[in-house]
This record gives sequence, C-alpha cells and structure tokens, in this order.
Amino acid sequence: MGWLENQVAIVTGGGSGIGLAVVERFVAEGARVGVLERDAARLEALRQRFAPSDVVAIGGDVTSLEDNETLVRTVLDAFGHLDTFVGNAGIWDYMTPLEGQPRERLGAIFDELFAVNVKGYVLGARAAAAALRDTRGSLIFTASSSSFYTGGGGPLYIASKHAVLGLVRGLAAELAPDVRVNGVAPGGTLTNLAGSAAAEMAESRMAEVPDVEQLISDMTPLGFASTPDQHAGIYVLLASRENAAYVTGTVISSDGGIGYRK
Repeated sequence: MGWLENQVAIVTGGGSGIGLAVVERFVAEGARVGVLERDAARLEALRQRFAPSDVVAIGGDVTSLEDNETLVRTVLDAFGHLDTFVGNAGIWDYMTPLEGQPRERLGAIFDELFAVNVKGYVLGARAAAAALRDTRGSLIFTASSSSFYTGGGGPLYIASKHAVLGLVRGLAAELAPDVRVNGVAPGGTLTNLAGSAAAEMAESRMAEVPDVEQLISDMTPLGFASTPDQHAGIYVLLASRENAAYVTGTVISSDGGIGYRK
C-alpha cells in the first residue's frame, strides 16, 4: 500500500520537470492524477505513458479560471472526488536584473510572470476549493528557494515566488480547518523550466544554460544540482493525511542547504 492509496490529485504543469516527477511518484504511491498541461507534445506523451485509469490529462492554461474549472470537473467525472491540488506550473526570468529588462516589454514580462507563477495558483485554488472541502483535502504549491532568498532568479521571479509564500499562509488561514495548505520550495534543480514569451524566452530552457549544473553545485552546500524526482517525496508527505495531518501554512525547503548560507 502506498501513502496515497485511493487518493485523487491534480498537478498543473505536470508534463515535465518537477510536475512530471510528482505525477510519477503520486501514481506509484497509489493515487490517480489529473494533469493540466499547455504543451501539446507533453500532453500526448502523458497520455501514452500512463493508463487512463491512473492519469487523465487535458490541455489548458493555468492563467484561465475556466481551464482550471474544466480540469476539476474532468477529474471529478473520472475519479469521483479530489484530495489534493498541486499548483506547480511556473516560468523563470533567467536571473535578468530589473535594469536589464527591455523597457518597452517590462510591464508585459511582469504581468506574464505573475500570471503564471501566482495567478495560476490562485485560480487553481478557487476552482478546487469546494471539492477539497468535501474531502478535507489539501493544496500544495511549488514555491522556491527564491520564496525566501535572493540568488535563484532576478527580482521579478523572486517577487513572484515570495508572493507564493504569502498565498500559502493566507489560504491556510482562510481554508482551515477544512483544507490544509502547504508548499515545497526546491532549490537549484535541473529542469526544462522556460522563460516568458514576453521576454522572448519561451523556447529557452534552464537546463540548457551553459554551465548551469556547475553553477548550482558551487552555490549549494550539499555540492550538487538536484533532479526533479529528489523533491517529489515531499509532495507525497504533504498530501498524505496520515503523515501530515497537523501540517498547514508550511513551506518545506528542499534546497541543498542554500538557505543557511544566506
């Protein structure tokens, strides 16, 4: 028996990176999972990889309330209930300083970063709240070491991830005692995290940045860059009613110790 036997979860941005690792681990722990993914190729890969009895994946945009609501309805129709909503989809600013952002696109870049990294979580939580209250379930958001410290991005990304920390705390207070709300804050992780379209970085990938693995390793006390699967177990812990029954309003750092060097 897995930790999440007979539970049902949603993971946004579940077609790659940490999101995909969470989907894989949740299924291994006995859960059935719904995924919202905007990339058509990743969506098809999910459908080929997992049985429909384990994973239902639909195309959509986390910045749309309607798409989040459609996902929740699809999962309820397929699996009957919802226990955990994982808000995970995100984009990066490639550590671009404020004065390095193009003046004519700065507003659009800000809007896009906050729309995906913050509003996407807000809309997902709104879409899932009633179903989670019914099961006394949980919300889990992917935060970041940048939710606490500088060094993992430029000021726009850092600000968006600090906002996620506030969202965890605010929703934990609002939704208690019915729904637990927590987060996971990964540090440097080798993923294909993209930049914003407004910054003309939508096709860029973090893992393709020259020497990025060495850069992360050098700044991390444990001395290596993490992979997505090394964070997935924390999501399992927080989703587990047995193991995290008394945990809410908490963001667990999985950052190789970077925090104590700040």
